[in-house]
Amino acid sequence: MNLSGIFAPLTTPFAADGSVALSLLRENIARYNRTRLAGYAINGSTSESVLLRWDEVYRVWETARDASAPGKILIAGAGAESTAESIEHANRAAAQGFDAALMRTPSFYKPAISTELLEEHYLRIADAARIPILIYSVPVFTHVTMAAPLVARLARHPNVVGMKDSSGDVKGIAEIIAASPKDFQLLAGASATLYESLKAGAVGAILALACAFPDLCVGVWEAARTGDAALAESLQQRLMAPSKMLGVEYGIAGLKYALDQLGYAGGPPRPPLLPVGESARRAIDAMLATVASATLTHR
Repeated sequence: MNLSGIFAPLTTPFAADGSVALSLLRENIARYNRTRLAGYAINGSTSESVLLRWDEVYRVWETARDASAPGKILIAGAGAESTAESIEHANRAAAQGFDAALMRTPSFYKPAISTELLEEHYLRIADAARIPILIYSVPVFTHVTMAAPLVARLARHPNVVGMKDSSGDVKGIAEIIAASPKDFQLLAGASATLYESLKAGAVGAILALACAFPDLCVGVWEAARTGDAALAESLQQRLMAPSKMLGVEYGIAGLKYALDQLGYAGGPPRPPLLPVGESARRAIDAMLATVASATLTHR
């Protein structure tokens, strides 16, 4: 499996009654199909995964699979706190035709989470899953970090094909890549350090910003791949303001508002998350105008 490229972790649109708006998801995917994105991750943190019921997730998976263009790689967010449930979801994703399953670290019983626990959890999943597994490290939410020696041991399992590392720690990413087998594929998850992660050896990225700026994110990856450092650094710089604003500052609610302004179906987040307020909307509007102006100038 070749995971090189940029993947969008698709947002989940909701209807006015709070239900999942599958028709709007199809419309978003139809538009993404015309971009150079390598594929989509469905039911990750950007999808509001912890706010979806699993029966909703399965319908979202089916919709995304049917709407995706041929050749787009499909990654299913299938992780759960329970090892057994994670295996169940991975095999459901396999049955639905997904290419890989993204497995977040368990995190609820934090005092009990150890290297040994994580290793056993992932090895059991990898043994039982009928689909390739990607480790998912997202310490900003889980407060669990996957260290390089642990990842390197897991990477030797034939069914653990790669990892999404959303830490933004480029040094840590480099250490994981250096310690792991050469065919282990690391995908970055932090847009602010995309180019640095690619220079460190990441094969691509799964980026929330790719939902709003797919061509810009792909541009950084393509420039890095061809060795055009000046272009890659220029495009990376244009990612910095939206990365901060739609990540740390306003999160998923801000991203979904930005999608609305860009012609996608964003809509409100699911409670308890709240929509962005008026001051945030003004700030996002100004940022979008700046990015659009820079895009026109670059062209």
